[in-house]
Amino acid sequence: MTTKPAVAALTALLAVPALANPIDRVRPDAPELANFGTLPIGVQTLELVNPGQIDIVNINGEDQPLYDRPLTVEIWYPAAEGTQPGGSYLATLRDGATKVTLTGRAARDAAPASGETFPLILISHGYPGNRFLMSHLGENLASKGFVTVSIDHTDSTYSDQEVFGSTLFNRPLDLRFVIDEMAALEGDLGAIIDTDAVGIIGYSMGGYGALIYGGAGVTQAATEYSWGTPNGLLARHLAGSESHEAQMDPRVRALITIGPWGRNAGFWDTNGMAGLRVPTLFMAGGSDDVAVYEAIRSLFTDAISTDRHLLTFEWANHNAAAPIPAPIEAWKPAEGLDFIPFEHYADPVWDTTRMNNIAQHFATAFMDLYLKGDVSRRPYLDLIENADMGILALDEEANPTDDHTYWTGFPPRTAKGLRFETLLAGE
Repeated sequence: MTTKPAVAALTALLAVPALANPIDRVRPDAPELANFGTLPIGVQTLELVNPGQIDIVNINGEDQPLYDRPLTVEIWYPAAEGTQPGGSYLATLRDGATKVTLTGRAARDAAPASGETFPLILISHGYPGNRFLMSHLGENLASKGFVTVSIDHTDSTYSDQEVFGSTLFNRPLDLRFVIDEMAALEGDLGAIIDTDAVGIIGYSMGGYGALIYGGAGVTQAATEYSWGTPNGLLARHLAGSESHEAQMDPRVRALITIGPWGRNAGFWDTNGMAGLRVPTLFMAGGSDDVAVYEAIRSLFTDAISTDRHLLTFEWANHNAAAPIPAPIEAWKPAEGLDFIPFEHYADPVWDTTRMNNIAQHFATAFMDLYLKGDVSRRPYLDLIENADMGILALDEEANPTDDHTYWTGFPPRTAKGLRFETLLAGE
């Protein structure tokens, strides 16, 4: 039974104006590289159309109709000098109906920077999700010299959630199409995008698609599930097949997969994961019961053909690191859902902004290293496994001594509850 004080507290929270949904907060105790960069940020929304795609949703028997597949993308980019920060986004809540206002630092339709190009990073949400679910990473990385493009995957968003087989089939194909569209983009924005250096950040089903696009093929059993993609069409992504090999893209140099789904349902095996050929940073909650933490660990250990890392948030569940803080409107029940939308964004143990900041820190180090060749970022990834075992040993001038093993970039006492593991190709 809800008490009167609890009702009053909730009423007070919901009375806060819609502008109280910031995606750009950096806590005072955040790790070093979580802080925003020095570049002003612009943002644009583009409507793309991929013609002649198989319409998975409307397959009837052996008939495989085609359609023009629409994809909406949000693009964050370094903006011209003097661009004033600040703007808002109109997003849809997890219920697929409620509109919420998010605020951030990007200026809508600002003029892009000029005179240089910036690596491209694609951001791919879960099922369901939308292009704003990881907007904190979109803005943050753009301020540091990347162009970030977050995709609304058709048939997989809050307001457009269709059969799961479409998501299984289309995720890696959407990634390829959007990269090609960014390579062909004209005008001032197109001129600053370097599509020869591409990274992908995928959460849950976005992680699934990123792994396929990075070389990990699915199992034969996955192509035959009655609840999956019909007519055996998922064989396009089958490990060892010519069709899967043809999807490999040398432009893609780095992957970050957060809570990647699939091993728990038989979509990956040791053979398929051995095909992954792109350096990968896995992030996961140590108590993930959706993608299942031990299944995610097996993806990390079985990807023997590439260098990879695993960042674990101890005690966190499937919402670790990726989702923005729950909008204030998500704190109350929503019609059509049998859970409060808050649960879709938040974790029972970890503060969301804290996890976002840690993800921003590691994403910055990882993408700077692999997309920009910035070797000064290596110390941020060369860490002892268990952060709790780190020793803080500084001299009188606050410089690390030989005994210092505390995680690089983390203020004292702030790396608790984290583990970071590294395996090199061949291990």
